[in-house]
Amino acid sequence: MYLFRNFIVTEHTFSYKICTFATMTNDKKMTITFIVNPISGTHSKAELPELIESTLDANRFEWRIIQTEYAGHAAEIARQCAADGVDICVAVGGDGTVNEVARSLVHTQTALAIVPCGSGNGLARHLCLPIDMKKSLRMINEAKIEAFDYGVINGLPFFCTCGMGFDAFISLKFAEAGKRGPITYVENVLKEGLKYQPETYEIEDETGAVHYKAFLIACANASQYGNNAYIAPKASMMDGVMDVIIMEPFSALEAPQIAIDLFNKTLDKNSKIKTFQAKKIHIHREKPGAIHFDGDPIMTDADVDVELQHLGIRIVTNPEAIEDQPHPNPVLNAFSDLFNNINIVREDIEKRGRRIHAINKLMLRKLSKL
Repeated sequence: MYLFRNFIVTEHTFSYKICTFATMTNDKKMTITFIVNPISGTHSKAELPELIESTLDANRFEWRIIQTEYAGHAAEIARQCAADGVDICVAVGGDGTVNEVARSLVHTQTALAIVPCGSGNGLARHLCLPIDMKKSLRMINEAKIEAFDYGVINGLPFFCTCGMGFDAFISLKFAEAGKRGPITYVENVLKEGLKYQPETYEIEDETGAVHYKAFLIACANASQYGNNAYIAPKASMMDGVMDVIIMEPFSALEAPQIAIDLFNKTLDKNSKIKTFQAKKIHIHREKPGAIHFDGDPIMTDADVDVELQHLGIRIVTNPEAIEDQPHPNPVLNAFSDLFNNINIVREDIEKRGRRIHAINKLMLRKLSKL
């Protein structure tokens, strides 16, 4: 009879479960630590221990659960797991939790796995991971692990996207909001977007420096922000380069098409978008301001350095993944509705000289019906 322990660590207590199995094996079992952010995202994690017990292959894995207690705790736990030689660390939470765990695992043998429970789930969606707790656990059973690129902005690792300008500004607004999810995000975009003033940036790579007046600059390792909003539809996490996206200033009447392209994986075809690839860039702007890394905002100085680290993190992937395709999205439907009705509102906008107010009012009305 072979005995092992599954450790479930909660915020205040330690409890131990002794599981006995009639089968024996000479193969060493893989060790897994589930790092759970109990307050992140929109999904309850109460059923996780029972799901793990019923889904994870006990003949192959030993597991424990640790709940985070404060900001930065997930990174500390993951760092210790890597030092202890744990085989897989599973981030159970949203994009912030995934980033915390992942940044402690770069250039180690400990692999990242994801049980996505957030409002955006950008990395999980790019990798075609199931947005379902039980399906995610079944996928971990396969233990298919591959190496992927990651990025660093001013010393801060990111795995999907980083950027400055409007998307960093909105990340600040989103972080301050009481609600999460795509509707809250779009509400912030509508309220702030068309009055946001573009900035001038100097972007330098190995070919030289170029000046741009831009609404935002994004550096993408993966294809999307989350919620199937594709800022870099052709981005790969294995090609050794990041996609740099410059969104030029646009008018109120051009905004709906940009939004449609964002959710329809066609943003790279929009005339307001300029893109190139690079391993490393330096960005200078006129004054200090916000940047974001995987949606987490932070204030920094006027100079920003972004670089890619090739195949620096190991991730448990979906062996049944197929290339993701655009699929119905309530936000995209709302923008499409607005775009189809743009001729109706144009005359009123022009007569009253209140272009921003009219478009935002119509959009918010559409969103309220979802």
